[in-house]
Amino acid sequence: MTSVPVNSVQRLKVALGLALGLVIGALCRLLAIPSPAPTMFAGALLVVAMTLGYIAADRWLARRHALHEPFCGDPDDRIKSATRTERPIEKRGEGG
Repeated sequence: MTSVPVNSVQRLKVALGLALGLVIGALCRLLAIPSPAPTMFAGALLVVAMTLGYIAADRWLARRHALHEPFCGDPDDRIKSATRTERPIEKRGEGG
């Protein structure tokens, strides 16, 4: 199996998503089926509501105390609860 660069995979997904959206939109128009998308005003309100919800949740979560802070790693890749051992924890790739 050949490895594909991540950029190529992401570009392919975006291109397929756009193509699928255009095909569905064209079929809905040709067959006189109501579009599965919200109206322009409702769609705009949906985008604004999602953006405001994301910003509010981000600010609220940033103020909360981290419940699992002892399990978070330090900048030197050590887990705070593991730093209480007698010998220092070696970083990956460093041999003794």
